[in-house]
Amino acid sequence: MTLTQDALVERLSAIVGADKVRIDADSLETFGKDWTKVFEPRPSAIVFPKTTEQVQQIVLLANECGLALVPSGGRTGLSAGAVAANGEVVVSFDYMNQISDFNALDRTVRCGAGVVTEQLQMYAEEQGLFYPVDFASAGSSQIGGNISTNAGGIKVIRYGMTRDWVAGLTVVTGKGDILRLNKDLLKNNTGYDLRQLFIGGEGTLGFVTEATMRLERPPKNLTVLVLGVPEFDAIMSVMHKFQSGLDLTAFEFFSDKALAKVLARGEVPAPFETPSEYYALLEFEAETEGHLDTAMALFEACMEEGWVLDGVISQSETQAANLWRLREDISETISHWTPYKNDLSVVVSKVPAFLKEIEDVVVREYPDFEIIWFGHIGDGNLHLNILKPDALAKEEFFARCGKVSKWVFEITEKYDGSVSAEHGVGMTKKPYLSYSRSEAELAYMRAVKLAFDPNNVMNPGKVLDV
Repeated sequence: MTLTQDALVERLSAIVGADKVRIDADSLETFGKDWTKVFEPRPSAIVFPKTTEQVQQIVLLANECGLALVPSGGRTGLSAGAVAANGEVVVSFDYMNQISDFNALDRTVRCGAGVVTEQLQMYAEEQGLFYPVDFASAGSSQIGGNISTNAGGIKVIRYGMTRDWVAGLTVVTGKGDILRLNKDLLKNNTGYDLRQLFIGGEGTLGFVTEATMRLERPPKNLTVLVLGVPEFDAIMSVMHKFQSGLDLTAFEFFSDKALAKVLARGEVPAPFETPSEYYALLEFEAETEGHLDTAMALFEACMEEGWVLDGVISQSETQAANLWRLREDISETISHWTPYKNDLSVVVSKVPAFLKEIEDVVVREYPDFEIIWFGHIGDGNLHLNILKPDALAKEEFFARCGKVSKWVFEITEKYDGSVSAEHGVGMTKKPYLSYSRSEAELAYMRAVKLAFDPNNVMNPGKVLDV
């Protein structure tokens, strides 16, 4: 059954109300895309449900009429997982943004899928607690999207990924069933944990509508060190040295070219005058003077070994925030150059050799492109960004990058790594999934997809084809 646009709007309006369906050009453009610029958005309508039951009715309508649905949260994704490029109906969770059912004893809180990450962080702070999953897009990304992509960010080395903080989920499957998964339990050995399939599932099995999120005690006196490092191998030595004496909450790295882009904006000062090829950013809890003394002793030991050329330690929350901006402002800063992004990971011990092989290929094949490296080195996650020259057309740029991506992913496969560490698969990484997943795994993934979404209405064309 095929619906005309007028009939589609009428049917959707009957579910959510006429004021919660949009087909104007601005809305279609805004809600039909994420941060990627590879695919043009072409949705047929945008619908804004307010309840799980309304989402269920939308999914049932999709099955009845052969509609395709694309979930939309903060639209900060980097793999085109929330792009509606083929006439899909976009389901926006903006109005499902309530926080409720806080439990101080269990340290849990119930969130609608549209709750913004920063909103949850601030709510936790008001309760004297802490939500530790954090990244540069926290001010706009939404919890439903974070769960659907298993978002990581800057504190994975200490706190893990989003999946480590999800106590329970409410989802609407591709069949239109409402499932309430895990019931917020810490221990629940009653068969398959279906919750984990939806975490990182990118909305291809069903849509997350609510989640119970776990909270943590707040860290005390977070202190930041930024260190100038002469070569990449030294970064690993620095990390090993500091981890021997402190429990780090973050360990990030970025190249001198990445720093130069951030400093050129003139919003934050350079950390120090000594030029370095790489920089490491460390964060730890300085609960006592002893922790600060340990940090300084470790810093001096690294200087003596020649692993560190210079460094600075934060003396206030404001300075700590400015030092973090040296790392967190990179993505926004380089977005001007339409970067071609690779989000790669290997086990930490393999990082130096892995990065060197990747760098050799990229420098050889892109002599006229600027290469920006940064990442969450503490968990083996590297972000390779290739910047588009202003004079080069976007289509030609992406085509040239795509050719070399094959070689990059062959190296990733050689090191048993992942072609998508934290950004998801979406459409941009789908052609390369076989470099990280065996054919047998992909077959099982397709079978799981069909079990939950037999008519392929839920975010079709993302992650894998069925």
